[in-house]
Amino acid sequence: MTGTSSRLDQGARSVIMIRPHAFRVNEETAVDNKFQATAVDEPAGVLAARALAEVDRVIAALEEAGVTVHVFDDDGTRDTPDSLFPNNWISAGPDGRIVLYPMFTPNRRRERRADVVRMLRGAYDVSEIMDWSSFESEDQILEGTGSIVFDYVNRIAYAARSERADEDLFAKYCDEFGFEQVLFDALDQDGDIIYHTNVVMAVCEKIALVGLDCVADQSDRARISARLSATGHEIVTLTQAQINAFAGNCLELEGESGPVLVMSSRALAAFRPEQIATIERHMAILTFDIPTIELAGGSVRCLMADVHLQKSSEPT
Repeated sequence: MTGTSSRLDQGARSVIMIRPHAFRVNEETAVDNKFQATAVDEPAGVLAARALAEVDRVIAALEEAGVTVHVFDDDGTRDTPDSLFPNNWISAGPDGRIVLYPMFTPNRRRERRADVVRMLRGAYDVSEIMDWSSFESEDQILEGTGSIVFDYVNRIAYAARSERADEDLFAKYCDEFGFEQVLFDALDQDGDIIYHTNVVMAVCEKIALVGLDCVADQSDRARISARLSATGHEIVTLTQAQINAFAGNCLELEGESGPVLVMSSRALAAFRPEQIATIERHMAILTFDIPTIELAGGSVRCLMADVHLQKSSEPT
C-alpha cells in the first residue's frame, strides 16, 4: 500500500524510458489524436535520428537531476513508432503491483515488453503482475497513465472518457485498486474528444495543473475543482491554448535536491509568469526541448513510465 512519505508516493524517483530507433508519426493513432502533426515533410531516417537525440538529452538531464532512469532500446523491428511512450502500456504503483494495459491501436499493442517487466521484478519489490491486455479482444481500452491521472497520496483516479479510456473498465480498475474515481468529458476547441487525460491535467503533491476550459460539463468542472481543493492542491488553471501547447502534459518526479516538475520547452513558454511562480513555490521546473517527439502527439510526461515500487531487498 502507500508508504508514509506522500512525496515519494506522488513523485517517483525512478522512470522507464525507451530509446526509439524507428520513430515516426504514427498513422494508426492519427484517428483520434489531434495533437499529432498531420503531415511531416522529413525523411524517415532524419526524423528518427532527431527523436533519438531528443530522448537521449532527456535521459541525461534526468540522471543529472538525480532521477533513476531505466533505459531500454527499441530496435525498430516490431513496427512500433510510438514505443518511446511506455507509460501507456505499463504502470508500477506504490502498492507493489505492475499493470499491463489494453491499447487502442494494433501497432501500439506490440510495445509491451517482457524484458521491462523482468527488470522491475529484479530491482523492486513486486507483489503481482496484472495483465489486462486481454480486454483488447472486448474493445475495452485503458491506456495506463495516459488515460488515468493518479493522485496516489489521496487514492483518487481522474479520467476523461475517450476511445482510449473505457468507462466501465475504468470503474473496474478503481474498484480493484481502491481508487475513488473522477470521470469526466474533455473536449478541444472544436468540440472533439481529447484522446488522453494526461494532456488535460497533471496532479502533483501540492499543485494540480488542470485544463478546466476543456471540461465539457460545468458540474464536472466544479467537482474536479472541489476534489482537488479538498485534497490540499493549489490549482493552476490552464486554457485551451495552453493545453494545445502540452502545458498539461507534465510530471512530478523526485530528484536529488527535491521535487521537480518535468515539461517541454514548448509547455513552459505557454505558462504565464504568475503560473510559473506558483509552480516554483513548490518545486523546481526541469524543461526539455523535444519538438520532433511532440510531432507524434505526446510530450514529456508521455516519455516516462514512472516507477513507484519500493526497491528490492534482494540482490539483483
